[in-house]
Amino acid sequence: MKLFGLKNCDSCKKAMKALDAAGVAFDFVDIRAEADLASVVPVWLDKTGSKALINTRSTTWRSLDDAQRGRAETDPAGLLAENPTLVKRPVIDTGGEVHVGWSDKVLEAVSA
Repeated sequence: MKLFGLKNCDSCKKAMKALDAAGVAFDFVDIRAEADLASVVPVWLDKTGSKALINTRSTTWRSLDDAQRGRAETDPAGLLAENPTLVKRPVIDTGGEVHVGWSDKVLEAVSA
């Protein structure tokens, strides 16, 4: 299982702490430095959809102009690959399922 996120992201820290406490093994992948977003984002989009994956509440989203925001509909994979901080975090890829964000429900699903 891989947890994609940012080291300074509070949601990612909560997820890592909870997974460790539950004894669930995972590999952390920094979406800015280590992830090959061009190859993983299309898979995530197929499994979750762009509405779940694009963080429209982020500072990065607010800094985009209307044309760039329009790419969320026309080219979400390209937009996310160019702007890794737009990815809603964490993204947990179990190999079969992709979970976006962190909640008790996600913990239940990945630790079962």
